Amino acid sequence: MSDLRHADASLGERLVSAYKSFGLPRLIIAGLLVVLLIAAPLVGVNFWTQITNVINRFSWNSVLVLAMVPMIHSGCGLNFGLPFGIISGLLGATISLELGFTGPMSFVAAIVIATPFAILFGVGYGWLLNKIKGGEMMIATYVGFSSVSFMCMMWLLLPYRKPDMVWGYSGSGLRTTISLEGYYDKILANFLQIRIGDLVIPTGSLLFFAFLAFLMWAFLHTKTGTAMTAVGSNPTFARAAGINVDKMRMLSVVLSTWLAAIGILVYEQGFGFIQLYMAPFNMALPAVSAILIGGATVNKASIANVIIGTILFQGIITMTPTVMNNAIHMDISEVLRMVVSNGMILYALTRKTEEKA
Repeated sequence: MSDLRHADASLGERLVSAYKSFGLPRLIIAGLLVVLLIAAPLVGVNFWTQITNVINRFSWNSVLVLAMVPMIHSGCGLNFGLPFGIISGLLGATISLELGFTGPMSFVAAIVIATPFAILFGVGYGWLLNKIKGGEMMIATYVGFSSVSFMCMMWLLLPYRKPDMVWGYSGSGLRTTISLEGYYDKILANFLQIRIGDLVIPTGSLLFFAFLAFLMWAFLHTKTGTAMTAVGSNPTFARAAGINVDKMRMLSVVLSTWLAAIGILVYEQGFGFIQLYMAPFNMALPAVSAILIGGATVNKASIANVIIGTILFQGIITMTPTVMNNAIHMDISEVLRMVVSNGMILYALTRKTEEKA
């Protein structure tokens, strides 16, 4: 009997520990997502179609959220300068198309071309963040926004000439939206795709994210990755141990910028289009919010935080408008999406300085 009571007490302690680890806010958001999934078929929404939509949005956005991890570990904070990496990816994508690459090679070429841009922008961005230690997130926000505005001019001025990319009336200047049909549209999503009735799983996209997540996990367990984490945890101790703090911070920024470049390419292949001009303007906010909702803090993040946060964030903003529209028979999907997404962003940003006990 005493052994049984001891086992019950041990189980209770584990449940309490799991509850504290997961957190009440995330439990509420997860509960809301479960309620929406249960309510979907009751209001005439196809359950498996919605599951497919959630999985698709996860596969599109997960790499962008993963890009937050290196900078968080190095103490540079949340990467509000994500547009730098996104612009690198957009340059890789558009130049790949301009050079005539098609099919899978256009995706590979886009990654190869985007990489030097990501390294260049990452080094410059990292140098700036090293100069303003303590105010990284505020400065990064303005730098990210200004880079998008600057590129609005460059998309018109750069010498692109491919007919299906430029404005027809002038023969120059890139269009706002460029179709990827014939290029790398769903090149990952269709690879080893699993289709069971209305449920469609983009296996290739999920495997690609898993590969990048594994590489990030492995890197963080190397000597360099451990040094980077030490810089984020205690830069004074790291400096005393002989670690070049500025170098580690810059490396984390370059990694984050490169992952963001890859992330936007993954997003584009799932979405089917390249979107330019002001499209990257607010893309940092959902990624920041997702990783915070997943349980990360400003100097601690894990792959689990990326996965949990992306599923919760994308699941809620995908399910809420569809379920509510069918429930009240009114088309307020865009209004609901804005309210829910901005509400979750607001919640995430107000808890950005919290630390786990």
